[in-house]
Amino acid sequence: MSRPFASVRARATLAATLVVAVALVAAGTAVLLSLRSNLLGEAGTQAERSAREVATGLAFAKPYDDLPLDVDDRPVQVVDEEGRLVAASEDLERISGTGVDAVKPQPAATARDGGDDDDDGADDDDHGESLEPGEIGARTTVSDGSATIDGDTEDYRFAAVPVETEDRGRLTVYAGAPLSAEHGAVNTALTVMLIGFPVLLAVVAWVTWLVTRRALRPVEGIRREMAAITASEDLARRVPVPDTHDEVARLASTTNETLTALESSVERQRRFVADASHELRSPIASLRTQLEVAAAHPELLDLDGAVEDTVRLQRLAADLLLLARLDAGERPADARVDLAALAREAAEGRRGVRVRAEEDVTVAGSRGQLERVLANLLDNAQRHARSAVEVSARRDEGPHGAGGDGQTAVVAVADDGEGVPAADRERIFERFVRLDAARSRDDGGAGLGLAIARDVALRHGGTLTVRDTPAGGALFELRLPGA
Repeated sequence: MSRPFASVRARATLAATLVVAVALVAAGTAVLLSLRSNLLGEAGTQAERSAREVATGLAFAKPYDDLPLDVDDRPVQVVDEEGRLVAASEDLERISGTGVDAVKPQPAATARDGGDDDDDGADDDDHGESLEPGEIGARTTVSDGSATIDGDTEDYRFAAVPVETEDRGRLTVYAGAPLSAEHGAVNTALTVMLIGFPVLLAVVAWVTWLVTRRALRPVEGIRREMAAITASEDLARRVPVPDTHDEVARLASTTNETLTALESSVERQRRFVADASHELRSPIASLRTQLEVAAAHPELLDLDGAVEDTVRLQRLAADLLLLARLDAGERPADARVDLAALAREAAEGRRGVRVRAEEDVTVAGSRGQLERVLANLLDNAQRHARSAVEVSARRDEGPHGAGGDGQTAVVAVADDGEGVPAADRERIFERFVRLDAARSRDDGGAGLGLAIARDVALRHGGTLTVRDTPAGGALFELRLPGA
């Protein structure tokens, strides 16, 4: 049963590891490039320093033999403006990357053999700026290459510095700085990354796995408790709420709220079934008794009583069916209904009922259900009124809780009876509730009329409330969004 949670943990661990891996690769690449750039820049600076040291000696007309050409075993070349090598490091055996491949100073007659390309390279470097005799060029050209000195071959960064001499014309000094330090540092950093990154990723995966397991532990507790509730069908149980104040705690709280609502709904349904069975038993038993008497003694048949019980049974069945449809979430129709006309129709033929209604008090909803609401309110009012019932229908400009055009349709049903005690003004809208226990079932009904009226009002986006009239009777007020 823990496989779904293990799957969540695996996905979270994989995602975290991939994100860290991408970040490490990006950071490692940036570090390597920065390190290489800095080391190359340092090598270029060293090469330029060596080249300018030699160029300074040339500017002061020092002989070639007195120049510092063999300092730190670095390759140095001095080339004239015709591309001829005129001085070089003593142990230089091979060189590339400077544009002049010669390693030994040569006489003028042989300096240019096969060296057309070398001359071009030297010309490009030397003739780029105008210099006075004894002046060293400010511009340095940097290139990469390799050289073999005394049998050791290495990669070098070369700096080319031009210098104008009085007796030897324009010369160019090439000096190299080894790149072994750069290669070594980059390789070392790369080796450290190749070893350290997998270790770091393993640590990240392990920590993520542990943290995810701890984070999902309350979820597993919720799942186990929900499984136990499902198996036991005990809706009074609740899932544990972790003391973390996070999303999991809110999930547990919401789950408990759902269980509470479900328990209340199931309990209400059980009471409804029990009360409905109790209410149905009386008319069915009475009707059966009358039929059995009639079967044995036809002359004793109470036909009016049998019809009355049948009608009562039919009404009760219709009420129960309507409540079942409302509980199932049946949406009312979207027809336009004039409550003023509906109130006049509902009051027609009822003794002692007076109607005061404005014109065109229109709402959107189910005409049949709203007829039932008015009929139930009038039945209740007539049952408790001493002599008169008044029905009014009007438009109210005040705000309401649902759509419409900003108006509220109000239907009020008032009687001159004893009213409803303040403590019972919500209880009377519960199903099968009758405040007068001594009242007979035939006179008082099954206690479903007001419950049906309240449910229909809520389904139409409105309210149904009760309060006292100025004369002390009960005033039921139905408020619905105007169409």
